[in-house]
Amino acid sequence: MKLQKKAVVIHSGGMDSSICLALAIRTFSVENVLSLSFIYDQRHSSELEQAKKICQSWNVDHIILSIPCLKEITTNALTDTSLPIQCGNGEAPNTLVVGRNGLMAQLGAIHAHELGAHCIYMGIIGVEGNHSGYRDCSRAYMDLKQTLLRLDLDDHLFTIETPLVDMSKKKTLELAQEMGVLEFLLNETITCYEGLEKLGCQKCPACILRNEGIRQFSAENPSFKLPYPVT
Repeated sequence: MKLQKKAVVIHSGGMDSSICLALAIRTFSVENVLSLSFIYDQRHSSELEQAKKICQSWNVDHIILSIPCLKEITTNALTDTSLPIQCGNGEAPNTLVVGRNGLMAQLGAIHAHELGAHCIYMGIIGVEGNHSGYRDCSRAYMDLKQTLLRLDLDDHLFTIETPLVDMSKKKTLELAQEMGVLEFLLNETITCYEGLEKLGCQKCPACILRNEGIRQFSAENPSFKLPYPVT
């Protein structure tokens, strides 16, 4: 019998995509959701291990697709470990993988269509586009992609869901708390570009945004006990 789903979540194993996974489960129920991760020779594989663990904990079907060609056609610090991570000077950090989100959306949509689903979820937030120079982390970008995918799939109902796109990091944590998954995700997700858990390296753009969001959330929610200190 052919597998059927109602939503596919592009799931890195980080905080934002895992919140999206929880949202999709709440909307469609767990049996109707697929977690889709990608391996593209990224700097570390620990986030994929965490995606797998999260899906096991939540009983979500999970698959990993390989797109190793990214390393062959573009240069960045996420796929070339010989490059030190650099950011600042008003330019996009060298961790930007050109076209990555668009490619993942394309592949995820193709598989969603095969499974009978009319949507994919992506955990992009505009703060990364605005503050970190990630050009593919905006709703405007995804609106353009969605229009093309509707043509590709011959499905005018197809949507790219980006429920976090207009939120600050603090707001995403508040949403996770409202769903009852915040403590779990603080412990189990990896956002750090170096693949370090919890506080991470505290230097890369992803860690800086995550930890600042945790500090803001903690200041406004003193009754919530963080599983580890963030100073």
